[in-house]
Amino acid sequence: MSIEVKVPVLGESISEATIGEWLKKPGDAVAADEAIASLETDKVAVEVPAPSAGVMGQQMYAAGDTVQVGALLAMIEAAGSAAAASPPATPAPAPAAAPAPAPAAAKADPAPAPSVSSGEPVSLSPAVRRLVLEHGLDPTGIRGTGKDGRLTKEDVLAAAESAKAAPAPAAAPAAAPAPVAASAPTASGAAGRETERVRMTRIRQTIAKRLKSAQENAAMLTTFNDVDMTAVIEARNKYKDLFEKKHGIRLGFMGFFAKAACLALKDVPSVNAQIEGDEIVYHNYADISVAVSAPNGLVVPVIRNAETLSFAGIEKTIADFGKRAKDGTLKMDEMMGGTFTISNGGVFGSLMSTPIINPPQSAVLGLHRIDQRPVVMPNGEIKARPMMYLALSYDHRLIDGREAVTFLVRIKEAIEDPTRLLIDL
Repeated sequence: MSIEVKVPVLGESISEATIGEWLKKPGDAVAADEAIASLETDKVAVEVPAPSAGVMGQQMYAAGDTVQVGALLAMIEAAGSAAAASPPATPAPAPAAAPAPAPAAAKADPAPAPSVSSGEPVSLSPAVRRLVLEHGLDPTGIRGTGKDGRLTKEDVLAAAESAKAAPAPAAAPAAAPAPVAASAPTASGAAGRETERVRMTRIRQTIAKRLKSAQENAAMLTTFNDVDMTAVIEARNKYKDLFEKKHGIRLGFMGFFAKAACLALKDVPSVNAQIEGDEIVYHNYADISVAVSAPNGLVVPVIRNAETLSFAGIEKTIADFGKRAKDGTLKMDEMMGGTFTISNGGVFGSLMSTPIINPPQSAVLGLHRIDQRPVVMPNGEIKARPMMYLALSYDHRLIDGREAVTFLVRIKEAIEDPTRLLIDL
């Protein structure tokens, strides 16, 4: 008995996706709801689960192919027909013929083969790929203990710990390739000039198109201000333990800026608006997109009705988005419909930047790192204060310079005197 696996519904207005990788090969045992393939849409990577237990049968497409929603993706053979699962892979025309030798190689040497095959980035799950990048590890040198030898988070973490505990042996493999590389281009001295071509993921292609489109279609301009973070830092240090004890979440700086942005958006509604044709659409709510770093690129999940949420509600939402972005489990509808964006480059050490608008929105607020800088106080005294540069990039077709500057001043006032956030001033 064969069971069809079709491309699932991926979200509103999403009609196609790209096969990022096959997580199962023809002939592999498959458990019910186990992921068999990873699909890349314009915004997220989505794993396709097996509808029932059995054996992986014929795969209708190869990794990198574009598939339509509802298309037949693969076949799952009944568990009892394991012997019959291999034939579909052999007589299959083009896509299935390539994977056929892989199972044979895996059976010949079950231990090392998965470790070697998992060396390519496309064979890693989003969560494992993130850990590999974070720790700077070579996945081909890590033995996988997961299903069919796939790398798990625990494998990567164990390898990272081993690398820290034994730095000396790590230098030996690095030295080994040197003589080989040097032996060929000894005269020219071109050792170490290798290049690598990697196909852009669908998400990265979409990011590139949208950012370029924003620059071409909007009259973008950036205005700057700086803000003294003393009051927020003192409030956070004073209440962070009580806050975490009561709400189960840490009190961060994004909660303050999100609340300050809600107040400023109310005072300067054009910053929260967008252009549609020859009309301006104003929003009486604040759906704030928060730029979050994910393994496949930057994603911007949306905090819905941020103006109605408490500090705890905002911090919990942001923490949840950050975790699921790294795990690759954000949903498509969670990244659609924002009215304003906050991007925090300061967590990576950025001093100043000119962020790009996230269409069809009309403005984005850029936050940066906090530095101790000399500041002249009202009484003329010079003090070292924790200062942050703020940047507001905006569409000048809709937002005037006066409005942009006023918006940043409102943010600055609320952050330097957080009491304003409590009394809506």
